[in-house]
Amino acid sequence: MSLVAIDARHSPLGSVNALAKLFAALLIGVTLLLSIDPVSAGVSLLLTLAALPLARLSLRDLWLRLWPIVASAFIACIATTLYGRESGTTYFEWGLLRVSDGSIALALAIFLRVLAIAVPSVVLFATTDPTDLADALAQILRLPSRFVLGGLAGLRLVGLLIEDWRELGMARRARGVADTGRLRRIAGQTFALFVLAIRRGTKLSTAMEARGFGAPGRRTWARPSRLRPRDGVLVLLAAVIAVASAVAAIAAGTWTFVLSL
Repeated sequence: MSLVAIDARHSPLGSVNALAKLFAALLIGVTLLLSIDPVSAGVSLLLTLAALPLARLSLRDLWLRLWPIVASAFIACIATTLYGRESGTTYFEWGLLRVSDGSIALALAIFLRVLAIAVPSVVLFATTDPTDLADALAQILRLPSRFVLGGLAGLRLVGLLIEDWRELGMARRARGVADTGRLRRIAGQTFALFVLAIRRGTKLSTAMEARGFGAPGRRTWARPSRLRPRDGVLVLLAAVIAVASAVAAIAAGTWTFVLSL
C-alpha cells in the first residue's frame, strides 16, 4: 500500500514529473550543503514553507513525516551547543562541556540546515508515487531497468515491513516471549524481521524473473513519462530558492563555505 496521501498526490505538485521533483530537491539540498550558516538555511526554509500549500499536505501528515528528522536535528543541536566551536562569550563551562556564542550559532545553523534540506525533500516525495519515479528514471534518465524495477519493488515492500514488525510483536507477546527483557526482545524481533525480509525478497525476485522482468532486450512501459513546461517551473522555483538563500547569506556576511571550516 502506498504511503502517499490522496490529496497530496492530486495536488499541483503531484502532477509534476517525479524526475523534476528529484532534481529540485537536489538543487536546494546541494546549495545548502555548501555553507553552514543560519541565514541561508533560514531563508530557504521560509521560502519552502511559503510554497507548502502547493502540496496540499495537512499539518498532521507533514508532522508524521518530519518528526523523526526534527528530533534528530534537535539532538544534533544540543550536542553542538555543548561541544561545538568555542568563540565569543562563554556562558557555561564544565569539563568538556562548553557553551559559547560560537557553539550556539553553529548549533542554530545545523538545526536550520537539517530542516531546510529535509522539508522540501519530504514534501516533494510525499506527492510522488514510487511507480512514477521509477518510470522517470528508466524512461528519461535511461537507467538500467533491472536496477529501477528492483528499487521500486523494495520501496513497495517498506509498508509490509512495518506490518510484519507489528505482527511479530503481537505473536511474541501471545507466546509470552516478550514479557521481560526489552533489549533482548527488540534484538530477537529484529533478527526475525531480517530473516522474513530475506525470504520475501527471494520469493519476489524469483517471481519477477519468471514474469520476464529481467529479460534482455528493449522494455515497454505501461505509462509514458515525459517532461512538460510545469516541470521546468518547479525546477526554476527551486533554483530561485537556492539562489535567494545563498545571496541572503552572502549579503549578511554569514556565508561560510564548508571547506573553509
